[in-house]
Amino acid sequence: MPDQHSTLRAQRRAETQRTIQAHAVRLFIERGYDATTVTDVAEAAGVSPMTVYRHFPTKEDLVIVDQHSQLVAERIAASSAAQPLVRRIGGVLIDSATMLTGGRHGDDLTANEQFLLARLRLMISTPALRAKHLDNHYALQQAIVDALGDEVTGPDMVFHAQAAASACLAAMHTALMRWAEDDGRTELPGLIAKALAAAFGDDTVDVRPNA
Repeated sequence: MPDQHSTLRAQRRAETQRTIQAHAVRLFIERGYDATTVTDVAEAAGVSPMTVYRHFPTKEDLVIVDQHSQLVAERIAASSAAQPLVRRIGGVLIDSATMLTGGRHGDDLTANEQFLLARLRLMISTPALRAKHLDNHYALQQAIVDALGDEVTGPDMVFHAQAAASACLAAMHTALMRWAEDDGRTELPGLIAKALAAAFGDDTVDVRPNA
């Protein structure tokens, strides 16, 4: 029973976070990021400002925070150490993008894609969010290195892992910018695969045929 209660609490927490973030992104788009306060977001979501801060410690987090780092780290840890590091990281980034966007079928954007695209446009257009996005980039790089665990020992191996992770994330960032410019018309996982192939070669990553 304790496990069931913990699961229910986690589900309620995740639902509250999604609700708050959805209202925040909507208000930021309608009114502008700087013109919208945390109190405005709290009122729209039907919660107190303290609840908003409990889930999102800063205003920037209302746009930036997601489960991407945790998802990527878990998949890196579960990936085969027999594969080249860049291929492992690149494959996980492609697979996690597929999960985050909802696996589109046809030309219409999924609800997840529409929300991610809205957040991405806010990040691009708002200086404070661009700075926070860079912080998250470094945090995700470190999460990838940490997820490799005992595979990475000694300064040279850590440096190699950091360089590989950073290069893969730079390719993903390029794909995200192109995806935003393209209004999401091209599927994001395919764009990430193409960016990784451009950086490392077709033999290094799995390029999706529909990219």
